[in-house]
Amino acid sequence: MKRSDDSEREKRRKRRRLLQELGEQRIPFLSPSDAGFQQLWESSYAGLTVRKAGALPGDLHERVQSALSTLLQRGCLLRDLVRVRDRDVFTAVSRALVGQPGCTYRYLDTRLFTIPWHCGDGDESCPPATPTPIPTPPVPDGGPCCDTDLRVACKALWELNRFFCVDIQRHNNSRRGGGTAGEGSDKRGGSGPAGEATASGGGAEDRVLEEKEQRAEKEELKQEPYYGMGKMAVGWHHDENLVPLSPLAVYSYSCPGETKTEAMMEEKEQTSKEGDKKEEEVEGRRAEEQGAGEEGPSKEEGETEEACWRVGLKVAWDIHTPGLALPLQSGDCYYMTDDLNRTHQHCVLAGETARFSSTHRVAQCSTGTLEYIQRRCSEALENLHTDPESGAKSLRSLILSTLQHIEDIHNEVEFEWLRQYWFQGRRYARFCSWWSKPMERLEADWKQMERMTELLLALVEDESSVQENRREMAETLLNALTDRQQHRQTWRDRCQSNLAQTLPPEEAPIDRPYWSGDDPDMPLPFDLSDIISRVESLLWRM
Repeated sequence: MKRSDDSEREKRRKRRRLLQELGEQRIPFLSPSDAGFQQLWESSYAGLTVRKAGALPGDLHERVQSALSTLLQRGCLLRDLVRVRDRDVFTAVSRALVGQPGCTYRYLDTRLFTIPWHCGDGDESCPPATPTPIPTPPVPDGGPCCDTDLRVACKALWELNRFFCVDIQRHNNSRRGGGTAGEGSDKRGGSGPAGEATASGGGAEDRVLEEKEQRAEKEELKQEPYYGMGKMAVGWHHDENLVPLSPLAVYSYSCPGETKTEAMMEEKEQTSKEGDKKEEEVEGRRAEEQGAGEEGPSKEEGETEEACWRVGLKVAWDIHTPGLALPLQSGDCYYMTDDLNRTHQHCVLAGETARFSSTHRVAQCSTGTLEYIQRRCSEALENLHTDPESGAKSLRSLILSTLQHIEDIHNEVEFEWLRQYWFQGRRYARFCSWWSKPMERLEADWKQMERMTELLLALVEDESSVQENRREMAETLLNALTDRQQHRQTWRDRCQSNLAQTLPPEEAPIDRPYWSGDDPDMPLPFDLSDIISRVESLLWRM
């Protein structure tokens, strides 16, 4: 869901207050070489588990790492143009979303559309892991949506996801039974409700989504402002739009022999969100040595840890609890379970080599699937009647709540699906055709809703009408049109922004739907300002 302005203001207020309390000081943070590290992990970071590379089957490593390289080589990893504090910014990382066919993931006012992961030859959907899987739309055109290499890559990522689902279940069972986490695992604390971290217990593993991301150069990254941990590839954040208490699992792969780019997959670009004036002042300061016991780390140990990619964790909005910085070797994984994502924030600290990561989440899909929005379209179009003889169209019901519901769906289809999809240009169609036909159908349904709005306008403007609730109908229509006009202008501005113009043609935003005023296929103009004025004048006379 879109974050409210109040929520954003509250976060900015907390950030300013935290920086004011800190002043010129830095909060301590501990790494594995620091005394007291394990005790801090057990007491303040329960729910975090690290799985060493040896805990995963060797052949799985090979397939996953090959898959990540394929996504990079095929140009599937792209930076997103997202919305932060009413302005567009590029993410510092590049990403693709791989997951259940027909699912999407929304963050920072941007909706990502999945490349389907493949579970078998010629099969576009995953077999259910439980008796109650999420409904999965069929392949729209009946054939493969990707070429063989990309299907193999996506299938490998699905296999990694299956491993995570089983391993997290085993991890939860061991905690519930008081057992150990198993060889190759670092397990610290945590006594949350068993099973809550296993993708909400049923069918949810099919909703776990993945992203693959690639990073520009380390020199361009911002310094971590609170602890002096080093340069951040991804700033402090909570992952959003997830099933409550669902787990996050991250696979880390450092590319050998490359030092200038990083390929990684953390969900949010929050670096730009840490850009308040006070933070800009603290950027660039050198981190002071922070001791957690009688002895600090040796210079050699500290340099070795900082050369690795690391995940940083902190208790949200807390300046008293030391932070945690965990080095990640190639092939390592870590899990965030229980309510750790809600109560804590995490960041990614850049190392010296290129890096991929594969982040697996259980997305909140209640309003983010193709099946959902198609069902919403059907609800709206049920109110459109077509005369079987003349072909004339009319509205079945003029109940205000029904009219409002239809106009809400109309706006949702246009601004949450069509414009979100085309704002990302032609990037999906270049390597995966899965979404092409569904978006054509959504646009056709949306055009029908434009016709329904025209019918409502005609009823409202009919001076001879004896409709009792005509004024209320006009108010409902005016609110919908005003909202639509504002959103269309916002999307036009975004498509024509300076940043958008820097993208290559195949990635550049497309202002669609857009049409000229004399388009015979469209019942209403793109620019609604004249119609809005007419309805306002009508209400003034009533």
